[in-house]
Amino acid sequence: MGNESMNPTVEKIIQNIEKVMIGKREVAELSIVALLAEGHVLLEDVPGVGKTMMVRALAKSVSANFKRIQFTPDLLPSDVTGVSIFNPKELEFQFRPGPIMGNIILADEINRTSPKTQSALLEGLEEGHVTIDGITHRLEKPFFVMATQNPIEYEGTYPLPEAQLDRFLLKMKMGYPDMEEEIEVLNRARKIPPIEELTPVISLKELRELQRQIKEVHVDQTIMRYIVEIATKTRQHGSVYLGASPRGSIALMKAAQVYAFMYGRDYVLPDDVQYLAPVVFSHRIILKSEAKFEGVMAEEIVLQVMGRVNVPVQRFVN
Repeated sequence: MGNESMNPTVEKIIQNIEKVMIGKREVAELSIVALLAEGHVLLEDVPGVGKTMMVRALAKSVSANFKRIQFTPDLLPSDVTGVSIFNPKELEFQFRPGPIMGNIILADEINRTSPKTQSALLEGLEEGHVTIDGITHRLEKPFFVMATQNPIEYEGTYPLPEAQLDRFLLKMKMGYPDMEEEIEVLNRARKIPPIEELTPVISLKELRELQRQIKEVHVDQTIMRYIVEIATKTRQHGSVYLGASPRGSIALMKAAQVYAFMYGRDYVLPDDVQYLAPVVFSHRIILKSEAKFEGVMAEEIVLQVMGRVNVPVQRFVN
């Protein structure tokens, strides 16, 4: 952002990810925003643009336990959460954890599985625990999920309901690389895959400490009012059936705290809110059917709304 310098620890993580991801700095930054805000990411994009590589690189960079769940129509909730199996020698049931019991989880093609299996993952997202056979199992922190969905394969998919979309801190797209970036991808693909050589730059303990420090970033009352005014205006917009929820307002505030921290500030600026509002609010906005028919995009609504809200103009120093 402008002339501001990036927090050195965060810069180290981004540079590490850039060893394997070419031209995806903004995606890396936003992924780290969600991780440090203790939120989750919904990544909507076509296959083959590096979604899995991004999550693996992030996990390796912060010494995290990485798990991948490939969602399919026949996947069961127990395939995600784990299952209790009877051990005849011990004469008792023993819990075998599922892939959700990791630090950083790639939930691939989440919209290709049944709502029942989706909800098994989403309990973990919202509550920080999963319930199996009536027993609650807490998920180790940090717990971060990047879920992907494919926008072009609508056949055989189960779109996420509004309440479940709301549980993702932000939604973004990766997009195709440009010509030069794709040539560099080919050059790297001829050699040893860089992801195999990637080493951690911080420990999980250091990551938890960063998450703790972010809670101390000051959010002025005028900034809180600014966030709530933007959210309120999305609910009042003529093309909108359902606007951003209060959970969305909280998500935007937390994301703005992280973004301020990443750029070396202990206070949030209106610029932080403006930059993040489209990725935090757009998937929380449900458009009226006529607006969808006319090709209106939720991102456009957020930008329109921000243009109608007065920006706070005072110094935001704690």
